Amino acid sequence: MTTRRSPAQVAAVVLLVLAWGSTFAAVKVGLDSAPPILFGGIRSVLGGAVMVVLAFARSGRPTLNGTWPAYALLTLLNVVLFFSLQTLAILELPSGLAAVLIYLQPVLVGVLAAPLLGERLTASKVAGLLLGFAGIVIVSAGAFSGHASPLGVAYAVVGALVWALGTISFKRYAETVDSWWAVAIPFLAGGVVLTVGGAAVEGAHIAWSGGFAVAFAYASLVGTALSWSLWFGLVSSGEAGRAAAYIFFVPLISLVIGAVFLHESLGPSLLAGAALVIIGVYLVNRRTVAA
Repeated sequence: MTTRRSPAQVAAVVLLVLAWGSTFAAVKVGLDSAPPILFGGIRSVLGGAVMVVLAFARSGRPTLNGTWPAYALLTLLNVVLFFSLQTLAILELPSGLAAVLIYLQPVLVGVLAAPLLGERLTASKVAGLLLGFAGIVIVSAGAFSGHASPLGVAYAVVGALVWALGTISFKRYAETVDSWWAVAIPFLAGGVVLTVGGAAVEGAHIAWSGGFAVAFAYASLVGTALSWSLWFGLVSSGEAGRAAAYIFFVPLISLVIGAVFLHESLGPSLLAGAALVIIGVYLVNRRTVAA
């Protein structure tokens, strides 16, 4: 029998999908006024600082003896590499297209969790992986006909792989690190690294305005602190591959928001590719009914 989700879990899933789906548009707006790596860094610092306060309130002081390598790996994968690649992808691509490519991550988690975490790999998961990559090929086709940046596509797909590895790493270390500090420490420390590096390479000029302030606050508080806390909470409560299935609606939300608020195009190849990615994610992560 399939496991029934509690009302709290359902609410967390819905909130996570809406938060992440809308964050791509906020980041796109923010990048109009700030360099990409710097923007990724300062949103991570603010989101991480909020999580530090919450982590102290919920768990007290962090215990780093013997666990600092786990926190360092989570910082590298989930913040320094992923935020850099995600932000560069959104800079190069329409926010909806970036979301579709980056959200290949659930497919990759479902497949990589088999050899790395010992989770079951079924024929359904293999079929889902093939459909997911077929969707990526269709979505990426526009990049090679001049409608999108091939470099942006590369940023997004590699970002998806990095995020998948970060999720699997969190699941592997879930019993040795505190879940609250596993968000707070990487995002604060990684944000500082990105901010310093971005300022050194790109410069520190930001064109502050009311619109930028709203986009920055939203991307930091909703797209970082709230979303990643919900995400890691869901991952820690079940299989990594199963938790990844919760977010397969995020690209659709991002596509709709990008079309409505940013006037981005919803071309047939993009929609067809997105449909295949979503079906692939579903097949990779669907639950089988026990006899």
